[in-house]
Amino acid sequence: MVWALSRSPREKQIFCAPGNAGTRRLATNLAIKIDEVDRLVEAAKTHKIDLTIVGPEAPLCAGLVDRFQAAGLRIVGPTAAAARIEGDKGYAKRLMKQACIPTAEGRAFELYESAREYIATRDTGVVVKASGLAGGKGVFVCPDPADALLVLERIMMERVLGTAGDCVVVEELLQGEELSVFAAVSDRTIYVLETAQDYKRRDDADHGPNTGGMGAYSPARIATDELLDRIQRDILVPIVDAMRNDGCPFQGILYAGLMVTPGGPKVLEFNCRFGDPEAQALLMRLDSDFLDLMEAIADNRLEEVDVRWKPDSSVCVVMAAGGYPDSYHSGKVIGGLDLVHRIPDTQVFHSGTVDQNGLTVSSGGRVLSVTAIGCDVDTARRRAYQAVDSIRFDGVHFRRDIGQRAASS
Repeated sequence: MVWALSRSPREKQIFCAPGNAGTRRLATNLAIKIDEVDRLVEAAKTHKIDLTIVGPEAPLCAGLVDRFQAAGLRIVGPTAAAARIEGDKGYAKRLMKQACIPTAEGRAFELYESAREYIATRDTGVVVKASGLAGGKGVFVCPDPADALLVLERIMMERVLGTAGDCVVVEELLQGEELSVFAAVSDRTIYVLETAQDYKRRDDADHGPNTGGMGAYSPARIATDELLDRIQRDILVPIVDAMRNDGCPFQGILYAGLMVTPGGPKVLEFNCRFGDPEAQALLMRLDSDFLDLMEAIADNRLEEVDVRWKPDSSVCVVMAAGGYPDSYHSGKVIGGLDLVHRIPDTQVFHSGTVDQNGLTVSSGGRVLSVTAIGCDVDTARRRAYQAVDSIRFDGVHFRRDIGQRAASS
């Protein structure tokens, strides 16, 4: 988002909290953690920041937008009540059922024994989800219900996800192809943006544990105009109406994670912000001013904005630390970043990085998101992987099949 804002033709100064080695080159990093709400409010006042855009889900669910609004500060993002659509999967499931939105059949449980008894009655695959925020790592696909019982014990008894697992949602295992749809929402206006497909599993061919995302490509090949019209009519409009009727109108970017089944699209989850790494794939294709879009959301005038997209395809490949999403080592020196500028239409977006003594080093599980655009998916893939192969750090792990399902070869 910092990169997209930096491309705006309007004169501006950009601040990023807390920032990383990549944002430092485009903005002024502020050493403030995303949960230090008082310091963030004070920084917005001190630096006379006239528009704040919230990226991660945790501060949204914690009420950062509410605090900024109470202080009279202009901000893009949902209130804490509206952010429950992501932060509380049990709440989201109840709201979808009330609004007759197509979704997987399932139930929410706060008691381990009740959830265990329910899973024991299943004879087909289920999905177990921690109801709270788990950094994209709280969803467990279990084709065998016996595996779901083991997952349930880890979440609710061993507390491997902490308070995120106080409540779990157990759903039927849907069959089909996943699709991510993004919409800008403000007041009663819904502006469908673009689509992507992401890759949650750590390893090639969708093996390994779920992660926060190992890559994405855009636009998704299955996203026909007819399908998008159906998604807007049957999913996006009803959920926005349901939230407003529930006293928590949504403002910001609404992400619908869907499974396109033989019976039509069904909701897997909603996110209350841009997905990561889908945002990288989407924003590389944006051909209009990102700042215009953000201001239109903040000022309730989405109907006036003109959002244009490049016809190109984009591919984003995440370079992660070895061991991610479990234990991993940070502090690895990253080399080869200076070689990427030779590759056309390719950007390296930093995630878990910091500058140390003039070197860029890793500081998180997902380290870099290497993203390229091209006239087709094949070209975008070739450029993205050429850049990936130019970059090196100890223990690096990435998938080799991002975008492959949409490529011609």
